[in-house]
Amino acid sequence: MTRLEPLMERNFLEYASYVIMDRAIPDVRDGLKPVQRRILATLQAMDDGKFHKVANVIGETMKLHPHGDASIGDALVVLANKEYFIEKQGNFGNAVTGHAPAAARYIECRLTGLARETLFSKPLTTYQASYDGRKQEPVFLPAKLPVILLLGTEGIAVGMSTRILPYNLKELLEAQIKLLRHQSVHLVPDFPTGGLVDISEYDDGRGKVKVRARIEKADDKTIVIREIPYSTTTESLIASVEAAAQKGKVKIGAINDFTTDKVEIEIDLPRGTYADEVIPQLYAYTDCEVSISSNMVMIQDRHPIEMSATEALRLLSDQLRDQISAELEFELGQLQDKKHWLTLERVFIECGVYKRIEKASSKEEVVIEVYEGLKPYFNLLDRAIGDEDVAKLVEIPIRRISLYDIEKNLRDIEDVEISIAKVEAKLRRLTQTTIAYLKDLIKKYGPAFPRRTEAKVFKSVNVREVARQNIKVSYDPKTGFFGTEVKGDKHQFTVSEYDRFLVISKDGSFKVLGAEAKTLIPGKMLHLDLFDQENGEVFTVLYRDKAKIAYAKQIHIKKFIRDREYYIIKDKAGSIDYLLKGSVGGTVELSLVPAKRQRVKQVVFDLDELEPVGISARGKRMALKPVAKMKLKKAQETPDQNKKPRPVETPSADNGDTQRSKQKGRADRKQYSLFSDE
Repeated sequence: MTRLEPLMERNFLEYASYVIMDRAIPDVRDGLKPVQRRILATLQAMDDGKFHKVANVIGETMKLHPHGDASIGDALVVLANKEYFIEKQGNFGNAVTGHAPAAARYIECRLTGLARETLFSKPLTTYQASYDGRKQEPVFLPAKLPVILLLGTEGIAVGMSTRILPYNLKELLEAQIKLLRHQSVHLVPDFPTGGLVDISEYDDGRGKVKVRARIEKADDKTIVIREIPYSTTTESLIASVEAAAQKGKVKIGAINDFTTDKVEIEIDLPRGTYADEVIPQLYAYTDCEVSISSNMVMIQDRHPIEMSATEALRLLSDQLRDQISAELEFELGQLQDKKHWLTLERVFIECGVYKRIEKASSKEEVVIEVYEGLKPYFNLLDRAIGDEDVAKLVEIPIRRISLYDIEKNLRDIEDVEISIAKVEAKLRRLTQTTIAYLKDLIKKYGPAFPRRTEAKVFKSVNVREVARQNIKVSYDPKTGFFGTEVKGDKHQFTVSEYDRFLVISKDGSFKVLGAEAKTLIPGKMLHLDLFDQENGEVFTVLYRDKAKIAYAKQIHIKKFIRDREYYIIKDKAGSIDYLLKGSVGGTVELSLVPAKRQRVKQVVFDLDELEPVGISARGKRMALKPVAKMKLKKAQETPDQNKKPRPVETPSADNGDTQRSKQKGRADRKQYSLFSDE
């Protein structure tokens, strides 16, 4: 086993590196995964302006890609549906509805004008051998667009993954102009499915976004979804709405999908349900709102790195400047070569150097005669001549020499000199040249790709507020059970799944319960009511321990773990005499336990002296001696101003289904302050 360990470790590392570098993670330079790069390179090699069968494109790409036709076809369809670089003809599926494309033999594609203009430049492309050594493929495309941000991408490798959200073409180019001018930029993702996006937690690509469907209220009883969130389809969104309806979270009548080239999902509402009530529930419980995390991992210098969207765009803006510089340098070299040749050709013909060739009897003598004939005119040339220049001169046919137009040659040299001056001026003002190039792209292609997703800050939907009040619970004092399956006539409530109940017993124990099927409440119950989860509940507690010593305290029940039992009084043998809601004023008359030689038989305690204490605190002692009986006098409960009215559901007139009342009341809700002698 020890002999296999180094082999397995090496092979696994090689496999992991291959998946990361050559399959799943895009290169920051051209923003493409290897399969996408090979598809575009193949389309460029096949490009003749006409459409090509996708099956033929796949076959040609297989000469470069080692993973078969299925992966190539899937990648080509995804790339074509982004619409930037591949023009489609035929059924390429529908990313909005989730429908699959037609077979590769029935659909066609070709490069777009944007791809031809911005992705390819043979002189600037570095090539490497393909997987089988028969072909040459580009290491990366010399793209002059921030492709990695334009397309967006997802990929899962070994030990890492990437998810880069797409952006708008025009906005990216405008942001590059700002970066070249050393100005700050603010990037907002733009999704092909439209919708609404909230980037308050996006953190420039290091956080997450919330994306919502665009929902319209046709009328009080009809809702229409016009755009869907990115990463969903109409089918998945409808399925999520149906699932929420089955669980009772959303009440709907029917769903009709009228989607064609544009999304149109119509939701009809039943009687007693209205659009203003249901729309927040759709955002809360369905895929009408989704959260998408961004993880911008990419390959740079053969290493995976993570950077923000602005950092990536700044890097690509500097790369664009360097590429334009390299293209201008190449163009300048071509123009200088052309000027050199035109000048050399004019001297060779006009000065009669070609006549010296007639005296030579061998190739070596021909070369010597040409060199000797041109020597007096070296000062007219921009650079020294070489053997290649001489070989090209002696190959000029005699017919061309006899028809040589000196005036045309001079005009050509003048035109080349003007072009050289323009290129040199662009190189001197390279940043302005780059900005002008970006402005030209914006003018030419910007209108074809408008922003589709509206950026705005969402008001968070509180699921407790929008939850349907469709769960009925009650308490049966005979059995001591409380819940949805209990048929009791006490403490009847109609609540949502997010509501909680506070139950306090005479022995001082209390729990916070949900709307469960059946829960046993042991002992004598003193309090059972809905629990204010936001503000908590305040109680004044008067109790005696097992030694009959009386205590009073004011507590605030706020933090809890659901279904866990807590105790208001530490002494489990004691009991609560009075449990009063809120902060209570007044006095308590305490009758002491009779004893020999006892003169004082009653004590009065002022409740205004109480201060809030912790739940587990003993509280303030009301009398020095054991108490036989206590009586509350002039007790006044402080109204709870934070308590909000709860919604109520009443039976509808036709089918008995519950519906939310407009008054937002609560059925059968009572306030209880129970005493031991009642």
